[in-house]
Amino acid sequence: MDQPYHLLNHCQGNFTEFQRGVLWLSDNLTFDVDARVNLFECNIRVLGGLISAHILATDTKSRLDHGLYKNQLLNLAEDLGQRFLPAFDSPTGLPYAWINLKNGVMENETTETSTSGCGSLILEMGALSRLTGDSKYEAVALRALRKLWSMRSSLNLLGTTLDVVTGEWIECSSGIGAGVDSFYEYLIKAYILFGSDEYWDIFHSAYLAVQKYFRHGPWYHEADMRTGRATYWQLTSLQAFWPGLQILVGDIAAANSSHREFFHVWQRFGVLPERYLLDHDMLHPTERYYPLRPELAESTFYLYQATKDPWYMEVGESIINSLNSYAKVDGGFASIRDVMTMQQEDHQHSFFLSETCKYLYLLFDDSFLADKNYVFTTEGHLLPIRSSWHEKLPESYISNWTSIKNGNQGTHASAMSLQVCPAMFIGGNITPWVESACHVPDSRVDHRCITDDDCGIDSTTCRRRTCSMAGYCGLWLFIL
Repeated sequence: MDQPYHLLNHCQGNFTEFQRGVLWLSDNLTFDVDARVNLFECNIRVLGGLISAHILATDTKSRLDHGLYKNQLLNLAEDLGQRFLPAFDSPTGLPYAWINLKNGVMENETTETSTSGCGSLILEMGALSRLTGDSKYEAVALRALRKLWSMRSSLNLLGTTLDVVTGEWIECSSGIGAGVDSFYEYLIKAYILFGSDEYWDIFHSAYLAVQKYFRHGPWYHEADMRTGRATYWQLTSLQAFWPGLQILVGDIAAANSSHREFFHVWQRFGVLPERYLLDHDMLHPTERYYPLRPELAESTFYLYQATKDPWYMEVGESIINSLNSYAKVDGGFASIRDVMTMQQEDHQHSFFLSETCKYLYLLFDDSFLADKNYVFTTEGHLLPIRSSWHEKLPESYISNWTSIKNGNQGTHASAMSLQVCPAMFIGGNITPWVESACHVPDSRVDHRCITDDDCGIDSTTCRRRTCSMAGYCGLWLFIL
């Protein structure tokens, strides 16, 4: 893996080019245009990019020429955030999916939006409020998030699309893919970034519901939010972000299991198809494309950071080789129209540079992150974890350690890496209790299946999905 990669041009420390980009945006970018934009996409791509770039520009190591930067990007971000506010002026407080940057919500605008569109605004809007000292941006995003959560079913599941005027669900089948994915992502990241227990409490309930009703071994199907019954058995490329999210809560075994399945599909086709029908073992007839999505590279980066297993670097090398083989063109990288023929189309999404390239680069050189603490937004923009942004600083909010109390001496062991079922400690001489490694309790107090006959040999082969929502299985043995 010491050969040069065409995709990973070394640009770390290129302050001259960064300064040129900052100054060009300062002089040329304006949002006073008669343009109808998607609120969610504009938030994660444009607002998030401006906020992150402002933070980097004001960093003591940004090396921008003295006096050239005077918060121009933050001023642009605030102008854009101000233009977002009319979208939240609905009877429910849920934002319209589309807004005109000059004229606000247009007459006869569609009232349909997605769960992601309502529930994935809190990071960028919250950061904007903290940087400007104006709470109104975070307030409208949090109000929408609370309203959305209040619309959950009795199973703590949410649908995919809804009406912002009536507050009624339009599509009740849901999963962890398109239309819902970043809702889960932003809950845990908002907790990490801002420290409010409210975000953790919502995420905790939502995560348990996903593991109980969507998970089937290493796969996640879709289910009806009202009944929990499976609706669609399919892999979608957007689902590949989930292992990366699970790393943030320490559920490493489940993350590794799903990641390997996604990578197997990548190897089978050369890239990851947009949609694969698991129940028919075939590509979706109309969604056979690969638009250079970053989710598999993102999860690969997180899993390597958590485990330092060199296998994940091999996965990254394979992804890079595929991109260079199938997608590289003279002007950049082209989306794949059909994974069976590798026919290209003349289109490169902004997320390819913002996320796909970034996560692959950081997989092989993470020195930029050394001694720093960032959260990546769903578009791959960096937001620093600052104590001044927190309502409180949790002692530990990203941990995969099991704490075993022995008298007055506290020791730590990783139940995930050692494959130790916490049930083995219950009633023993070591401790009367063991905390779940990912801080998510199993459905049974003793962490076991209903009977040993119902159990597989590990968390991925457990025959009862309700046995172990956190990746545990009753027949785990000590591996010392």
